[in-house]
Amino acid sequence: MSVPSPLLAEARDAATKKNFEAAEAKYRQIILSENSTEEQSVTKKLQEQESAIVELGKIFEDNHEAAKLNSLISESRAILGNFAKSKTAKIVKTLIEDFDTIPDSLDLQIQATRESIDWAVESKLSFLRQSLQLKLADLLYKKTSFQEAIRIITDLLREYKKLDDKSSLVEVQLLESKIYHSLRNIPKSRAALTSARTSANSIYCPTLLQAELDCQSGILNAEDKDYKTAFSYFYESFEGFNSQDDEKAIVVLKYMLLTKIMLNLIDDVNNILNHKNVLKYKSKDIDAMKSISTAYSNRSLKEFESSLLTYSTELKSDPIIKNHFNALYDNLLEQNLLKIIESYSCVELSHISKTIGLNLQQVEGKLSQMILDKVFYGVLDQGNGWLIIYDEPRRDAAYDASLDLVKNLSSVVELLYEKASSLN
Repeated sequence: MSVPSPLLAEARDAATKKNFEAAEAKYRQIILSENSTEEQSVTKKLQEQESAIVELGKIFEDNHEAAKLNSLISESRAILGNFAKSKTAKIVKTLIEDFDTIPDSLDLQIQATRESIDWAVESKLSFLRQSLQLKLADLLYKKTSFQEAIRIITDLLREYKKLDDKSSLVEVQLLESKIYHSLRNIPKSRAALTSARTSANSIYCPTLLQAELDCQSGILNAEDKDYKTAFSYFYESFEGFNSQDDEKAIVVLKYMLLTKIMLNLIDDVNNILNHKNVLKYKSKDIDAMKSISTAYSNRSLKEFESSLLTYSTELKSDPIIKNHFNALYDNLLEQNLLKIIESYSCVELSHISKTIGLNLQQVEGKLSQMILDKVFYGVLDQGNGWLIIYDEPRRDAAYDASLDLVKNLSSVVELLYEKASSLN
């Protein structure tokens, strides 16, 4: 390992002592310095410039300075042409990914990625351009600009299929599945995931990418309400993320708990939370899931609503958990309403509202939906503020038999008419 120049050593020392202004000045001095004419010195100078760019980017990332990071990406292009293509791609991708941990920097990251794509096209760096387009599609997915992301992915799929680049195909097809799922186009999402798994089977699939595939499989199975299969996929995904100490492990752990709650297996929730691999993930996110499981186990709408209020950020920030908990809340509300009205043939809506602890408008809306869905038979008398409940109507067997008789007679008459026509 080569010894760093005094200037690079000073820059690193300043960064270690959190004297970031001095560190930035020294790193910029290294980046902007001209290369030597001697071959060995040129190689060393390029190595130092690479280190300076990456380390300065890391400082901006740690200090959440998105604007400075964006400027660094623009400024560094002046010297990136001196590096090998693979090294250039690595530096640019590293700088773009530095935005990932900076809060509220998504728009600036998208702008920097677009500019880097244009530069890669001008510089004829096809591999870098493709990698950045995949990153841009992922960023647009996070920004919910799904249609533009799909257009980019369609072009990338065509290119990667021509190149027969299976490893890149897996990533693109997985992202395609996620986007279509967000668009609620489940058949296309499932088809894209199947293609991604087929491509992954023919190559070595990295642990984290396999964990992503398993997670997406679990999400799609949960959409079909096949929570047992979904749990098995989430478990495999959690094992993959956990083995790599990836931050997504806690998200998948929440999905595992979600499937058990949806199956009303509250004991399993407690068993999972007491597992040695899970203990280190104890946090407010996990407390939120535990609170919901307790409320659902107690069939308490009040506890459920209280949990949603207390852990609003943890439970509503993830659209997948939010969607399933909306269904869970509806199911719990139906059960509570049916329990209240089961002993009545006519009951005041105000009494139902008071008993269940919801306002009159919410109660009316849900009861009308239940009547339309034939959960029970009844009618809302809004003039008097009553709910009138009917017994479930019995289907008259004689009526069905009469319909069959008329249908058969009709067939006989048609056959006789055909015979008569042929005789004439």
